[in-house]
Amino acid sequence: MSSFSWFFTLWPSKATSLLLADLVGRQLGLRVGLQVVQTLTCSQWGTPSDKGLFQDGDVVIGGLFNFRYQTPAIDHDFTQLPHNKPCAGLEHVPLQYIYAMVFAVEEINHSTTLLPGAKLGYHIHNSCGLPQWALQSALSLVGGDSTSCNLTAPLDYSAGYGEESGERRGGHPVPLIIGGASSTTAQILSRILGPLSVSYLASCPCLSDRLQFPNFFRTIPSDIYQARAIAQLAIRFNWTWIGAVIANNDYGHAAIKVFQKEIQGAGVCLAFVETLRRENIVSDARRAALTIQASTARVILIFAWYTDVRELFLQLAKINVTERQFLASESWSTSGDLLQNLATSKVASGVLGVAIRSSPMPGFGNYLRSLNPSHRPDDEFFKEFWEQVFGCSPEVTYHSSPLQSVTPRQRSSRPSNTSTSSFPNTPLQKAFLPLCSGTESLERVQNLFTDISQLRVTYNVYLAVYAAAHALHNLLSCPDTDSPPRNNSTCSSPKDIKPIELLQHLNNVNFTTPQGEMFFFQGADTLAKYDLINWQKTPEGSQKLVLIGHVDGFDLHLNESAIQWSTGSYQVPISVCSNSCPPGTRKANRKGEPVCCFDCIPCAEGEISHKTGSLHCERCPPEFWSNDKQTACIPRQLDFLSFNETLGITLTTAAVSGAIVTTAVFVVFLCYRQTPVVRANNSELSFLLLLSLKLCFLCSLVFIGRPSVWSCRFQQAAFGVSFVLCVSCLQVKTIVVLAAFRSARPGAEALIKWFGPGQQRGSVCLLTCIQVIICVIWLSLSPPVPRRDLGFKGSKVTLECAMTSVVGFSLVLGYIGLLACTCLILAFLARKLPDNFNEAKLITFSMLIFCAVWVAFVPAYVSSPGKYTVAVEIFAILASSYSLLFCIFAPKCFIILLRPEKNTKKQLMAR
Repeated sequence: MSSFSWFFTLWPSKATSLLLADLVGRQLGLRVGLQVVQTLTCSQWGTPSDKGLFQDGDVVIGGLFNFRYQTPAIDHDFTQLPHNKPCAGLEHVPLQYIYAMVFAVEEINHSTTLLPGAKLGYHIHNSCGLPQWALQSALSLVGGDSTSCNLTAPLDYSAGYGEESGERRGGHPVPLIIGGASSTTAQILSRILGPLSVSYLASCPCLSDRLQFPNFFRTIPSDIYQARAIAQLAIRFNWTWIGAVIANNDYGHAAIKVFQKEIQGAGVCLAFVETLRRENIVSDARRAALTIQASTARVILIFAWYTDVRELFLQLAKINVTERQFLASESWSTSGDLLQNLATSKVASGVLGVAIRSSPMPGFGNYLRSLNPSHRPDDEFFKEFWEQVFGCSPEVTYHSSPLQSVTPRQRSSRPSNTSTSSFPNTPLQKAFLPLCSGTESLERVQNLFTDISQLRVTYNVYLAVYAAAHALHNLLSCPDTDSPPRNNSTCSSPKDIKPIELLQHLNNVNFTTPQGEMFFFQGADTLAKYDLINWQKTPEGSQKLVLIGHVDGFDLHLNESAIQWSTGSYQVPISVCSNSCPPGTRKANRKGEPVCCFDCIPCAEGEISHKTGSLHCERCPPEFWSNDKQTACIPRQLDFLSFNETLGITLTTAAVSGAIVTTAVFVVFLCYRQTPVVRANNSELSFLLLLSLKLCFLCSLVFIGRPSVWSCRFQQAAFGVSFVLCVSCLQVKTIVVLAAFRSARPGAEALIKWFGPGQQRGSVCLLTCIQVIICVIWLSLSPPVPRRDLGFKGSKVTLECAMTSVVGFSLVLGYIGLLACTCLILAFLARKLPDNFNEAKLITFSMLIFCAVWVAFVPAYVSSPGKYTVAVEIFAILASSYSLLFCIFAPKCFIILLRPEKNTKKQLMAR
């Protein structure tokens, strides 16, 4: 039978498909498959360098731990069979996990209530942090490490591990494995192998799916809870620009996926996501360090194993990247190896992280310190650890497996609490180690192995062993014949344990730990409880862990005042792509960039934003306007043409001056009323015209000041009547001039009788009364009223006299315009009458200016905003009044006052 046919015979068809899918999909590929199928003896299922840690028992459980961190190099060219080199480097923290399992097994074996009459054994292997190594070790555990290959039947999930099958497999196959130490490893073991697995570190949310992983359990919470807790921290501290470095496996990708889901819609963005692969950790860590250096993100989230994080920090230290706030996942947040590393302290201070809850294990500290290689002659792991700590060999004879050692020169320069060993492992160098004196003891050794102040993952291992023991206890216990039978109660033999039966009892595990804690599984998971920790510097310069809160499920409890940040202060660091837009501005997203990167655009006038980071500006209500900072709506100030402002003062001065000049002219005419110039130009109408002009100047003052009901009514009436009176006088004067010259013709003597003084006064009164009637009707039916003009966009609202009836105002202006045009035509006709002093010429010129002013007034009045509408009307009144005053009366005053010799009848009648 060929090697491939032998491989497919070994595994059932479903298991084969799962194996190939997982191995190819997770880069295990052919290198594991080929190595498995080409083996000639079943002993080659195991790891090539570490034989493991063993203890026989009635029931043997397996253990998989990553206590070596230097992964082997594997040839990927597929030109020859893959050969895994030894996995080197001994980690002290995972070594503590191993002895937590050993401690729990010994504690259970000494118990009189748990598994009485049955001894629990263990078979522990190293998985080296690689899925293919974990698979080899697991195959060794379930295959029994036999030296023969009489495996003809497939591994059946429901088959027993009885004596017959044990003989067939040649060893002691385990019904349950404590491990693996990663989510990827746990998935492979659960899908491919029949035995159950209880993991202490596999936290991928995917493993909660009981349909895909029915034989998987764990004592660590799902990453959903820690990823959500970290997302809540980012949102709570307003970190909107975060970088992420994750392990390139299910642990990292699943966690960052949950994190992204939690921050969605909260205004938090990922600046970058860098991945770390264990096989290429140095190059990947260097690339991630350069990305962190180049990024503007000041908060960096890391989901990776602590050995990977250690390499990342070393690379960051090389390029002197500091003052980054790191958010730590539970896999490295409490790593004593990182806390004690000098390079780490330069790069990572003030780390804020989620940690597996800590719990004491009574007696465990004394147990660790009592360990001695003389009591464990077959424990190669502990011997290697002993050589690292004390620099001496506990015996002369060494096993053939390569062990880590140090030279005397290296030993003299190495601190005793170093967690890993990077020394050569050749037997020649080990020969230089002196023999131990036998007085060495761990009682006074302070290192990560003996440190029991923070038992987190260690406690998870402890719980996993106890969960397995209670499930085995329920499986092996016979029901009491005097009581009703219990559900799923059996009376199995330790040599006839079926995983399907053990699975049922593991699902129903519910016990109280020696620490008094209730423990049970919810599907594959346990209750989610975490500690929130902070790395803080001590006065001595080292770093310590400080508990600052805890997580219960999805609830976050945090003491913010106790946090010491990466800057060394208690001020929360800022990590944003763009600073928050202050009140008075709004966000404007940058094209092609994440939503966290934006520009701040000031709100337009009349719009406000009163919150930081507003997306839109709100428009103020009509009677309100934005303040100078566009942060609040304030009531508009009432604006009107007042006597106190410059424009009001100017117009008032012009109006008063016009009234004074008109009065002066009136006085001059009154004093010289008997002179020919005054008498020849109809002195009675001249005096009436001067009076009307004075009223025109004074009526403009009514337009200035705060509008009221009576001022709005009076100003338009005064304006309309005053100008009609003025224009009526001019029109009558023009008619009188025409009549006087026409009466000089033969047969027209009676014409002048129709324009005597009485008729002149009557004509002026009649023309004026028509305007009075129009104003009375207008003001009675729909008078102007004070109103706020809200249409003008500005901080001020104009209080004006609103024309409720445009028809009335139009009639007033139209009547004035009609009289002015009539007067202009008559004066134009009389301009060339033979006279030395023809007043018609002066009236013509003055009426041209008058009409031009009021024609220009209409568009200016309509287009002027606010109070300037009133100013335009006042200007038109003053301009037309001044034009009439100066054009008609200035020449006469010049003759009266400065050329009295011309103020004679002879001069006036001269042709």
